[in-house]
Amino acid sequence: MRLRLVPLFRPSLTPMISSRLLLQQGFAVLTHFLGLLLVAVLLPLSLGVQSVKALSDVDGSTSHSFVADAVRRVAPAVVRIDTERTVQRQPFDPTLIDPLLRDLLGEPGIGPERERGQGSGVVIDDQGLVLTNAHVVDQVDAVSVTLADGDQRDGRVVGTDPVTDLALVRLDGAFRPQVAPLGDSDALEVGDWAIALGTPYGLERTVTLGIVSGLHRNISSLGFSDKRLDLIQTDAAINPGNSGGPRVNGRGEVIGINTLVRSGPGAGLGFAIPINLARNVSEQLVISGGVVHPYLGLQLVTLTSRIAKEHNRDPNALVELPERSGALVQSVLPDSPAERAGVRRGDLVIGVAETLVTEPQILLKQVDQAEIDVPLSLKIMRNGEEISLSVKPAALPGLS
Repeated sequence: MRLRLVPLFRPSLTPMISSRLLLQQGFAVLTHFLGLLLVAVLLPLSLGVQSVKALSDVDGSTSHSFVADAVRRVAPAVVRIDTERTVQRQPFDPTLIDPLLRDLLGEPGIGPERERGQGSGVVIDDQGLVLTNAHVVDQVDAVSVTLADGDQRDGRVVGTDPVTDLALVRLDGAFRPQVAPLGDSDALEVGDWAIALGTPYGLERTVTLGIVSGLHRNISSLGFSDKRLDLIQTDAAINPGNSGGPRVNGRGEVIGINTLVRSGPGAGLGFAIPINLARNVSEQLVISGGVVHPYLGLQLVTLTSRIAKEHNRDPNALVELPERSGALVQSVLPDSPAERAGVRRGDLVIGVAETLVTEPQILLKQVDQAEIDVPLSLKIMRNGEEISLSVKPAALPGLS
């Protein structure tokens, strides 16, 4: 007889497989639930940390703008300059005063008065030299300088140059002040950052931000015929009291000295003296207390071929102009180097020292770089002919 073996637990095999599947499924559900729970707990914490960091960046506790970094480099060297000068009251006929006003105000005073002024400056060396504007310290009797840390010191005017509106003041006392880093104004481009520092309206340590709006702005086009400057134009706000303060680039280097602001129509335009020019003038002021400016004695206007053609088409024109670009001589000062050299009104200067002249600024720049009494060659168009003249620049008179 053949025996058949039957597994003992076969009836329970199916229930055991179902339990194992249930356990696996339950463990998966539990794991998924715990994962969701961890996400629910950790996500708010993570968002909270990010929120705190974001708020920290907004309130500036962990980072600052490049403006703050630039100001930090220069601000310790920016000073306030207070001045006093004696001015004479203009005399007038007391009989012209209304009797009622005389009774109310008393008799008009006669004699000198004390006038107070205020400006800004920047320390440019550790011996206490402060660079500022000439008009800030012009004919002053007393100078008081307030440093960035509040220390007040007397100042002495080393020298002034009214042609470039620059001046140097030396601080009294033995100490080493903070010095501002000087940049390179020749490397500026339109659109670069421009930061102005100073004391407008007596508000110390004021900072304004803008950009370089233009370069080589001739000061004569702004109505100053007695100056000889190419200025930096910016839109960083400056006001009375900013005069003499530094104009700074984005790296915290001084690239100019604030000097002018446009008021009225077109307000918002500020102008600064390039620091490269200020550096050269400062060196001369330290050596001699003044600056020698060569001059020829010419009043010039720009002539272009288009302007000349329009002029020559006029039947009432008294003279015919050469139809090319150059510096047209409007007048020649009496007893000037140009007059002695034979330059005449109506001449067109087209060259100077092997340099082509297409506008007066090119000629003036060459004259500025010339030496006193050293011959300077000029190429001139006169009556349709090109001639050469030799002129010896002299020192600009009336600056002593």
